[in-house]
Amino acid sequence: MMHSNQATPRIPFLQLLTYERPDAAAWITGNASHPRLSGLVKFYRTTYGGVLVEAEIFGLPNIDQQGSSNFYAMHIHEFGNCSDNFEKTGSHYNPSKDSHPDHAGDLLPIMGNQGYAWSAFYDKRFTIEEIIGKSVIIHSNRDDFTTQPSGDSGTKIGCGEIRKLL
Repeated sequence: MMHSNQATPRIPFLQLLTYERPDAAAWITGNASHPRLSGLVKFYRTTYGGVLVEAEIFGLPNIDQQGSSNFYAMHIHEFGNCSDNFEKTGSHYNPSKDSHPDHAGDLLPIMGNQGYAWSAFYDKRFTIEEIIGKSVIIHSNRDDFTTQPSGDSGTKIGCGEIRKLL
């Protein structure tokens, strides 16, 4: 609930990110072609009925391009099995069988600035409980938000299983 002196959820969101432990997280690792890729995607329950997502990713492919900024797709996939070059993660998490980009697993893209990306956003299309055991995938290209079924987002270069934190 918002307090009477507060116009938006911004302050509670900042407090969650600063002082609270996430309810779930995915440790991202790169595939054999992207061994420097790593990061953490955290998921926080909010009092607004949605999930606050924070992603910090290192070693994106544009790391060696001085001053570069590139977009990379980030999605939740059906399965948390990151083995075999991430081939066992299934499709985008899509419990309502919507078209892309309306899958519950279609997340905001990340912007890699010379290999580093940080992002935080609020999403009401899934709960923490629904995504435990699924995976967060980082793709080699940006999501065009049009092409079916996955936005022409390229190969899977990073993966992490979403795990509940105690």
